[in-house]
Amino acid sequence: MRLYNTLTKRKEEFTTVQPGVVSIYSCGPTVYYTAHIGNLRAYVNGDILKKTLRLNGYQINDVMNITDVGHLVGDGDNGEDKVEKTARKMGVSPLAIAQKYTDLFLRDIRRLNITPAKHIIPATQCVDAMIDLIKTLEQKGVTYRTKDGIYFDASTFPDYFQLSKGNLAGNLGGARVELGEKRNVNDFALWKFVSANTLQKWDSPWGVGCPGWHIECSAIAMQYLPIPFDIHTGGVDHIPIHHTNEIAQTQTATGKPVCHFWFHNEFMTIDGGKMSKSLGNVYTLDDLIAKGYEPLHLRLLILQTTYRSVLNFTFTALDAAREQYQNIVSALAKHRATTTPSDPQVIAALTQEFKDALNNDLNTPVALAVLHKTLKQPASHDIFKLVTEKFDQVLSLDLATATERLPELVAIPDQVKDWAEQRLAAKQRKDWATADRLRGQIVSAGYQVTDTAQGYQIKPL
Repeated sequence: MRLYNTLTKRKEEFTTVQPGVVSIYSCGPTVYYTAHIGNLRAYVNGDILKKTLRLNGYQINDVMNITDVGHLVGDGDNGEDKVEKTARKMGVSPLAIAQKYTDLFLRDIRRLNITPAKHIIPATQCVDAMIDLIKTLEQKGVTYRTKDGIYFDASTFPDYFQLSKGNLAGNLGGARVELGEKRNVNDFALWKFVSANTLQKWDSPWGVGCPGWHIECSAIAMQYLPIPFDIHTGGVDHIPIHHTNEIAQTQTATGKPVCHFWFHNEFMTIDGGKMSKSLGNVYTLDDLIAKGYEPLHLRLLILQTTYRSVLNFTFTALDAAREQYQNIVSALAKHRATTTPSDPQVIAALTQEFKDALNNDLNTPVALAVLHKTLKQPASHDIFKLVTEKFDQVLSLDLATATERLPELVAIPDQVKDWAEQRLAAKQRKDWATADRLRGQIVSAGYQVTDTAQGYQIKPL
């Protein structure tokens, strides 16, 4: 199995610290809002990674943090805590906000058939471990105090840019940086002093305050995983700041690398542009469900693009993914309905082809192509078992269950059939206005009509 390693900028043969067991740390959500589909893409791809590892016979020991304190507005060291800001706005406690959005996040990953991490750890449960880690860094002489907190001196870590390769774009954002009492632009807060009216605060050797954002991931990883562990996952937006700072503090404290593989998920764009609340194009899973889509339509759409490529979300693409999902299920149902066996050599070859695609840096588009190739084989129950018991253990599209529901899905109402017949007749007499009107009625009823050489085909939307 070969994986791309952001640290080395190349694909590498995957090996583990402990034989047969993969240790993984995943950066989890900051729980002050409902995760949007761009956020969720990262967790789908992380899920594909873990399920591919299981396909290769590995056991998984994985940890994900929940950021319920310390992540400030703007991702830097200034401004209000994101969870606390939402809590004040809504007139409830930070704990209530964190619990609400944690529950919604866990609900969404279940809907997408993402297997939760073995350990899901809120930052607020590990503040003592963070304080201990800051003490260790202080003893090593790499911290300093300002009027607003305790900072890590990045100049003490010569290999600070090992992950980002000296890319300051994420740090500077094209804007002038106000250093204040910071010695260097790359220095970052380990502990922030807070005012008396701050809702979340803790005693520490340096004064009452709360942890900085970056320290939680290092402290939690060091509690639950060996250092170095095998794989660290997250979005590409974490590379220049969050993950760079994790490396600096963990490596300084332990004298060891954080992990062997850095696995980063690319961005999602919307209609070719940035996702933005001001543009009204920040979609949640609930938004898609309200429009008539199923969560697994989104999962299939995500799998159509490799995790290291930008995924451009459009509703046209989601419509196509929904149709492809229905086509996959219809094709699979034909294999379910027979007891005819397949040539074992054919099954073995298809199995290896699917595994090879995933083992080549999780090439899910090629894996889906192998799925389609498999479904085109002569009807065989062995094909049904291969797809549902092997392929779908990784793809996680609930294909076996979907074939059980197929009769219900294809039961077209008589009224829709009548409209389709009337539309065909209107087209034959070149009454295009009537044909278009009838197509609109069919779509409004939740179905699509497609012209074929034999006449037409009706499918649920």
